[in-house]
Amino acid sequence: MKYQVDQNGFYGNYGGAFIPEALQPIIGQLQSDYLKIINQTDFQEEMQQLLRDYVGRPTPLYYAKNLSDKYNTKVYLKREDLCHTGAHKINNTIGQILLAKRLGKRKIVAETGAGQHGVATATVCALMGMECIVYMGALDIERQSPNVARMKMLGAEVRPARSGAQTLKEAVDEALLYWIENPDDTFYLIGSAVGPHPYPDMVSRFQSVISEEIKKQLNDIEGKETPDYVVACVGGGSNAVGAFYHFLEDESVKLVVAEGGGVSIEDLKTAATSFVGKDGILHGSKTLFMQDDTGEPLEAYSISAGLDYPGFGPLYSHMKEQNRAEFFAVMDDEAMQAGLDLCKQEGIIPAIESSHALAVLNKKQFKPSDVVVINLSGRGDKDLDNYRNYFGF
Repeated sequence: MKYQVDQNGFYGNYGGAFIPEALQPIIGQLQSDYLKIINQTDFQEEMQQLLRDYVGRPTPLYYAKNLSDKYNTKVYLKREDLCHTGAHKINNTIGQILLAKRLGKRKIVAETGAGQHGVATATVCALMGMECIVYMGALDIERQSPNVARMKMLGAEVRPARSGAQTLKEAVDEALLYWIENPDDTFYLIGSAVGPHPYPDMVSRFQSVISEEIKKQLNDIEGKETPDYVVACVGGGSNAVGAFYHFLEDESVKLVVAEGGGVSIEDLKTAATSFVGKDGILHGSKTLFMQDDTGEPLEAYSISAGLDYPGFGPLYSHMKEQNRAEFFAVMDDEAMQAGLDLCKQEGIIPAIESSHALAVLNKKQFKPSDVVVINLSGRGDKDLDNYRNYFGF
């Protein structure tokens, strides 16, 4: 299997677990136990029940007729925005909280950028009666205030990360530091397909329900399980890996990645890792990330709080090396216009992250017969202030 993690936690040349000595016992336990636990019958039954009755799965695969007519191709939207909490993040937090329970942990620490993972983590912690600490960049706290309020209402403690760019990377730094200092009673509930092994694989497995459903739903609608294209935005990579997972080994399905291009790739005011990233170690794994001459991460920028991460998960580095996906840097202006277009064309307000994936329709030509599935990873409630300020509503 070319795109599955190997026994050492690598996707080809990328991945692994480059971690402080203090974390080695706890990561070692995860590496040895996570597959045994999540494959147990009682674990799967509990997870599937919660995904169905609590999250609201399966989410619809919606044929976007107006978009299809406009772009002269068959556009389907995988409606992860209709999940409980408004985004795909809940799929992963359900799985990880059940794993944390079985490992005997009492406290959860997490990081968040746009706030959706923080909300999803706070949600499952409330459900399971666990203490919840969420680190969030101080800048992201300002621009995602509705999600901060949601986290607090759900009982989470939101701690600002004030160093550096005060965004997602710094929130990850702070959450990792807390975990290092409190490894015995705390489980780090990572929000994306990043970090040391086994996290990228674990998140991928929990999010793979998205592509599993796409196959079944397409078969019902189109009479075939495989689309011609799957398009998704990538910051760290959790929603995209869910949409791609069951198609990774089938190269007849073309995969398209939309990154946060920001305002200038040349001036590095961007989050387009595939265009400017270099090999290195970021947050416990070998991957591509934006870095200076000394190997330190650079500040990423995107109008989307969920995409301004200076790297992406190791699977995407491997996919880029193998030419398994086509990567687009979607600029802020392109994403915002694509989001507004969806509102006016289909009556759906998308998260700005998802708008980056929608913008691919304006950057790539598709054939009339192509089946193009776009993962609509989240709803735009959290971004209404950003949309209003941008368009002057």
